[in-house]
Amino acid sequence: MTGLFVTVDGMGGAGKTTLVEHLHRYLTDRGHPVHATTEPSHERLGEIARHQTSIYSGHTLACLVAADRYHHLTTEIRPHLDAGRIVLCDRYITSSYVLQYMDGVPLTFVEALNAEADRPDLAVVLTAEPEVAAARIAQRGAHSRFEAGITTSVREAALYREVAERLTEDGWRVAAVDTTTVSPEHLAAEIGERITAQVAVRTTGPDL
Repeated sequence: MTGLFVTVDGMGGAGKTTLVEHLHRYLTDRGHPVHATTEPSHERLGEIARHQTSIYSGHTLACLVAADRYHHLTTEIRPHLDAGRIVLCDRYITSSYVLQYMDGVPLTFVEALNAEADRPDLAVVLTAEPEVAAARIAQRGAHSRFEAGITTSVREAALYREVAERLTEDGWRVAAVDTTTVSPEHLAAEIGERITAQVAVRTTGPDL
């Protein structure tokens, strides 16, 4: 039996990395084999895409991110899924739709670049009130030029909600959550229960 592929995307300051950490703990405590990873990956292509956004932008950065994604799928994500693990990925296609669009790349181009990438079994999309997200970023420090204050947070919040709706209409299984007031522990339990239910259905019968 193959594993379950779960992606966690969302605006800066919404708590993606924190949720992945708590989900990993929640699921492993319940006996599930779990592998956590991130995009851009920590391979050479991913490190360029992650740390050199001041040099690369637009279509160039979109291509770098997509190339790293396909390499990541081949070398890490699919092998762990084939071994029956739950793979938790911090950022995936949803982030590309939003960030590359914000970087001036047409959505149709981003969609074409990612057309052959694996669809996750569950795509978690996190948003938060822009003022709250911007304050969280200011407290921990910006990770890239994509985190540039309240104006960016307002735009990201709207775009992630739009993309979540678009993916749902396209048949993706999406869990869209506002993290403004919910604790990471509560959210991990909520999403963890949903993942556990999907694993159970995979084990005992056809997917619903």
